[in-house]
Amino acid sequence: MMERLTLRVAGIASAAREALVVELRDPAGGELPPFTPGAHIELHLPDGLVRQYSLCDDARRRDRYRVGVGLAPASRGGSRYIHQELRVGDLLEVTPPRNHFPLCEDATELVFFAGGIGITPILSMILWCEANDRPWHLFYLVRSRERAAFLEPFAAYADKVTLHTDEEAGALFDVAATVARLPAQAHLYTCGPMPLMLAVEAAAKKYPAEQVHFEWFSPRQIDPAQADAPFTLKLARSGQCLEVPADRSILQVLEANGVRVESSCREGTCASCETRVLSGVPEHRDSVLSTAERSSNRTLMVCVSRACSAVLELDL
Repeated sequence: MMERLTLRVAGIASAAREALVVELRDPAGGELPPFTPGAHIELHLPDGLVRQYSLCDDARRRDRYRVGVGLAPASRGGSRYIHQELRVGDLLEVTPPRNHFPLCEDATELVFFAGGIGITPILSMILWCEANDRPWHLFYLVRSRERAAFLEPFAAYADKVTLHTDEEAGALFDVAATVARLPAQAHLYTCGPMPLMLAVEAAAKKYPAEQVHFEWFSPRQIDPAQADAPFTLKLARSGQCLEVPADRSILQVLEANGVRVESSCREGTCASCETRVLSGVPEHRDSVLSTAERSSNRTLMVCVSRACSAVLELDL
């Protein structure tokens, strides 16, 4: 379990309609752990809430973390607390940066699709591209201009940014036609609401899996016809064997038996509960691991994933 930081809220500013930028700093003025473009941190909020937010700053900065927080229409408490109750000067416990949406630094061309507040990890990536003289283009898709965060920083890159607002265009952005025109060598990065993610995923099937990258806000849907079967869970460190029934997750069984595993979203989107697989074949149901990572079967997310084998042994 990663050691938490205690950081002070140094600033809260409006980035767009129903979108805030929260700045966090070390109360003693020290440097913060480094991060890479695409990384996120976890904010530990009152009542046990833990929420993940992407870092939207230049990764070369070590004096602060900045995250963009959109007010979720069906907030479960996290974004609502930040928008309504968080104040400058408050102290928050923060899990240091982790990155499950890393930038391919060797890519010869980078294309970004951002929907709404999904611009936050993309902004950090673009700042890296500019600092390292890498070609890029951003397709920034929003419902209205007032909901487009960080427009000011992009003003200097007008020729590299395509801003589409549904309100002004009178129609949704044509993702399929746009992807069809992209170079074969491009790496595609997408972050935003589910319809955008699914549209890019469907349109980018011509690309090798390693060139298409997603940061999912919501869990990908599981095939409803996919039946859940019971299996045996073996805990390598204690030698304990636990039965995981069809109607319970690995995480639920672990918690019921007093086995502590760090977790947050419980939906397979944050990777807090990623656990090493020692033997057996996992059935991956997360929205984090890449195709290559899934194929390696080295880790799984215990909150949603199950087992294809009768026994699954974990490093617990």
